[in-house]
Amino acid sequence: MGWRTVVVSRHAKVSLSSNNLVIQTDQDRYHVPVSDIDVLLLSTLEGVITTAAINALNRAQATIIFIDESGNPSCEILAVSSPRKNAERIRQQVNWQQRRIEMLWTRIVASKINNQKVVCNHLHCGNTVIESALQELEVNDTSNREAVAARAYFPAVFGKGFSRADLDEINAALNYGYAILHSLVNREIVIRGNLTCIGIHHNRTDNQYNLGSDLMEPFRPIINQWVASQKFNTFTPDIKFGLIDLLNLEIEFNGKTGLLRNIIGQHVSNCLRFLNEELDEIKVEVKIPSEVSSREINGSV
Repeated sequence: MGWRTVVVSRHAKVSLSSNNLVIQTDQDRYHVPVSDIDVLLLSTLEGVITTAAINALNRAQATIIFIDESGNPSCEILAVSSPRKNAERIRQQVNWQQRRIEMLWTRIVASKINNQKVVCNHLHCGNTVIESALQELEVNDTSNREAVAARAYFPAVFGKGFSRADLDEINAALNYGYAILHSLVNREIVIRGNLTCIGIHHNRTDNQYNLGSDLMEPFRPIINQWVASQKFNTFTPDIKFGLIDLLNLEIEFNGKTGLLRNIIGQHVSNCLRFLNEELDEIKVEVKIPSEVSSREINGSV
């Protein structure tokens, strides 16, 4: 699996030559080995990609993300099938034990709310409602403490009166970061032979990525903290690049340090192995640093 994030941000043609991705712009021509690529983001409506390039990236298990007219990620390309996908794997998924589903969802919600508390502490906007929600969490979050925490969390982090329903620059940045995170989680689910549409909590019939929506939850506060730490009035390309580069952030997961892009794979693997009864216990301990900074993105075109 690759390690580079490649962003195509202006008019270009993306094609394949000798197992290299060729990115031809008006002024330059770039060659990137397909095996190096983890994520290809076509961040322009003036880009063209060939089917040969798509198929090569698909075989390399790279994620391809497209943006829409507003500059937000709108769709992604995932493999139709995985070498590991078979009838037995799908049969396991539809028969996951309810006890294990409830235990995993409890761990996920606890990790998410705990990280919301940590973000508030890092940003010096601690909130007793979030603390209480974490303490009152029950198995399977039957009293929906996740929603209670969220209602207090977002105004605490982004200011009184802030709403996730608003059409503003902050929400645009949050949605952009969430979409990239979601894409990588979905990719890891597909690689391991499971269906993204069958979730453990999210169950909307019009959401083909319910399971990805479930498993990404502990990592959302990383996006929140980065966006809250930036000072911007316009959702510029620099903000987009910074959000993409969060995949290279070093965080602690279950007591070990690694890059977010790699930890996502470990997390998805652990969750699926637990649900498939290959692990007896499950830990979801995500510890984010006090400062989520941005570095220069690699592979920007």
